[in-house]
Amino acid sequence: HHRRFSRLSVYSRLVVIITTVLIFGGAGVFAALEWNNPNTIGDLTVPQKLMAALFQSVTLRTAGFATFDQNALSDVSKAVADFLMLVGGSSGSTAGGVKTVTVGVILLAAWSTARGRTSVQIMKRRIPQQAVANASALFILVLLLSGLGAAFLSIADHVSLANALYETISALCTVGLTTGITSSLCAASQIVLIIFMFF
Repeated sequence: HHRRFSRLSVYSRLVVIITTVLIFGGAGVFAALEWNNPNTIGDLTVPQKLMAALFQSVTLRTAGFATFDQNALSDVSKAVADFLMLVGGSSGSTAGGVKTVTVGVILLAAWSTARGRTSVQIMKRRIPQQAVANASALFILVLLLSGLGAAFLSIADHVSLANALYETISALCTVGLTTGITSSLCAASQIVLIIFMFF
């Protein structure tokens, strides 16, 4: 396995590392935050709780299937879900989001800046500055659209900002999950979500 991993390109290695961290890290966070919540995984057996947390971590980035009411998540869990939906899957997949490599490049750039370095490097390879700029611009654009869309939904339909943000990020990143408010939104809010899905 080590030989195979060492043959992968820098970006492929980055994808493998980030995907592993997101899947199991996300599952751990959901298990910890929702362990005693009877409306999500609180009433399940321990193996079922672990499987449900793992499924939630994966489905937010790829499939969009729900095994429990997403509105029942705590606000902190919704924020974690928002982040996982924003990241999404990897390049070349049918998953939405800004992609794992984009987030990886941004994190590496932040780490390099914090250490006072002018170039971004990983595994003795330099990442071009244009790639860093593209990744940053894309992530900021998606964050900005998500925030503006959520503010619009919250004002137009008097829904909580947490639920509005969940809906807009889910639409923008083509996740397919909802807190259940979509059908009750006004026509203007639904049009915003439709536009986000196409975007």
